[in-house]
Amino acid sequence: MQFTSTQKRAAAWGLVLLGLVACVWLLAPVLTPFVVAAILAYALTPVVDWLDVLGRGRIPRLLAVLLVELVFIFLLLAVMLLIVPILLKELPLLREQLSPLLDYLSQSLQPVLSQLGLHVAVDVGSIKVFLMEHLTANVQDSVGPVLASVKMGGSVAFSVVGNAVLIPVVLFYLLMEWHRFMGMLLALVPPRLHVAVNSFTEEADAVLGQYLRGQLLVMVVLAAYYSTGLALFGLDLALPIGVFTGLAVAIPYVGFGIGLILATLAGFLEFSTQVGHMSALVMVAVVYGLGQVLEGFFLTPRLVGERIGLHPLAVIFALLAFGQLLGFVGVLIALPLSAVLLVAIRRLRSAYLGSALYQDT
Repeated sequence: MQFTSTQKRAAAWGLVLLGLVACVWLLAPVLTPFVVAAILAYALTPVVDWLDVLGRGRIPRLLAVLLVELVFIFLLLAVMLLIVPILLKELPLLREQLSPLLDYLSQSLQPVLSQLGLHVAVDVGSIKVFLMEHLTANVQDSVGPVLASVKMGGSVAFSVVGNAVLIPVVLFYLLMEWHRFMGMLLALVPPRLHVAVNSFTEEADAVLGQYLRGQLLVMVVLAAYYSTGLALFGLDLALPIGVFTGLAVAIPYVGFGIGLILATLAGFLEFSTQVGHMSALVMVAVVYGLGQVLEGFFLTPRLVGERIGLHPLAVIFALLAFGQLLGFVGVLIALPLSAVLLVAIRRLRSAYLGSALYQDT
């Protein structure tokens, strides 16, 4: 059987693509810092370029890159430190309210389970003893197991520390040379495909830019909303939990779930000595219920835009599929890559609808 030159080229490109996918799959753990740095460089390069334009060439790009990267690292550390006041405030309350909280949960769940035909005997006393032993342990008792676990999982600790050091370094070089690297990649495209590739990259860049800018606005608005809503109900940790929930929505569904759990736990602990546990449930139901309505029906359609067109089911599938194939790297690139694939699918659909194959059917 004789193959045409077009078929041979298509087969060659298919093999190249399979080879690249295999390399990414095999090197996924090593690629994590580079993928993270590349995503950050794509998002931060416009800021560096804006500083270049603002300085009219008087600000060296090196200084602009250092300024942008330092501000980003500072903001990232500030967000991570939001969890500290939550722990400092809630752990003492958890020790004090653990016994009545467990009694309340046991008394509330037992009738429900009995109505469902589930007769489960829960030894609340043993659970109290176990939890109190760990929550009341002093720092010296806690340091030993932590150090032992670090020694046993030394490779994991080394990987975390290595990525924390490597990502800023890689990000620095990518921000410095981003346009040159992109030019080198585009130079590999055959001249006859320049128009099509440029058109595709411009559309994909527009989609990704709209997604990133819209998602950032959604995060800021939700952080302000959740902080204000929880504060109106009198929650002491309204600001850190609200800001954390708003910013964590960048991780679809997971971030909202973590914020919901933190707010519920904080409400149970703080309101148990005041107006009862029901106030915590009312607070969570009102604030987070309205938050979901605000995000799903107003913020995301208006700020992110219908142009992206990623259905929630497509988002869930993309996160699970890329996470299964590439692990943490897959989760990082799931949504950006899905947006690019969406552009490709739109073009393929338009080409198919305008082809003779569709017209003849």
